[in-house]
Parts: sequence; structure tokens; C-alpha cells
Amino acid sequence: MKANISIPNPIFETARRLAQKMNISLSELYTVALSAYVANYQSENVTEILDEIYAKEPSGLDAELIALQVTSIGSESW
Repeated sequence: MKANISIPNPIFETARRLAQKMNISLSELYTVALSAYVANYQSENVTEILDEIYAKEPSGLDAELIALQVTSIGSESW
């Protein structure tokens, strides 16, 4: 897909030099950069969703579960 976008000159020049240094086209650089940006945003969105869930639900462990975990460790030295 082709898209027309406006990029400030300093960013464009920096991107152009980076693409040259990496031996890739500007299109490839923009694709990689945008993919990383979108992945990071989606990751933050997951964190927000989990934060909302854990704000409503208790996140503590049941006392019985804690006792079972402690018992399963035994006398191992760490």
C-alpha cells in the first residue's frame, strides 16, 4: 500500500541516514519503525486492561495455597 505522509525535515534526514547506514530502503525503515511502535502500543494496552482487572479483583493468594507452596519448597537452600 502506498501512503502520502508529511514528516518534519530533521526527522526525514535522520531516517534517510539511518536507512543508508542499515542498507535498507526508507520504506523498509518506516515499516519496521511503525511495526515496533504499534507493537509497543498494543503491549501498553494489554497492561492497561490487566491493571483494570486487577484493580477490581483481589490479587492476594489464598492462605492454603501459600502454605502448599511453602511446603513444596521444603528445606532447599537458595
